[in-house]
Amino acid sequence: MKLARTIRFDPSDLNVFPLAADEGEWALVGTFCFASLSADAISGKVKQAFSNGFLGCQSFGFSTLVSVVTARPDDVATIENLLATHLVEKFGAPSPAAAAGAVAEEIEFMAELCAPHKTGTLLALQRSWGDDGIKEVFRSLPKPDSCAEQKIWTIIDDDVEHG
Repeated sequence: MKLARTIRFDPSDLNVFPLAADEGEWALVGTFCFASLSADAISGKVKQAFSNGFLGCQSFGFSTLVSVVTARPDDVATIENLLATHLVEKFGAPSPAAAAGAVAEEIEFMAELCAPHKTGTLLALQRSWGDDGIKEVFRSLPKPDSCAEQKIWTIIDDDVEHG
């Protein structure tokens, strides 16, 4: 199964979100975090998280970008446990067992989003309020095939005089 992990190319997430996800966390779309809020209640850093944030499963912070990766069954079990606990502690689910259906839906949605993409593809999210509630648009940036071959260093011989 393909899922996603948070990725950070610069420190901007640390400044724009109420809480930034750590690099490499398992990630879900996480729109449920905003379902009980009205458009008027979303402002500042919460608005940034609403507009562009994927939910990190360990910290429950947000990440602007995620990378598609392969998840093993024990990874999925970890995500299930983390999310079920969060739904109990922060959203009032009566028990982890009672949250299981919502947890399965969130993971399945992320898996469907990631399935058509190659490993290493970056995903971005844009949320907005529409006439029928929250609208989501996803964008992808495939990992270039030549990425591993790109030269980033040039070696200069110390014996060569520059002048």
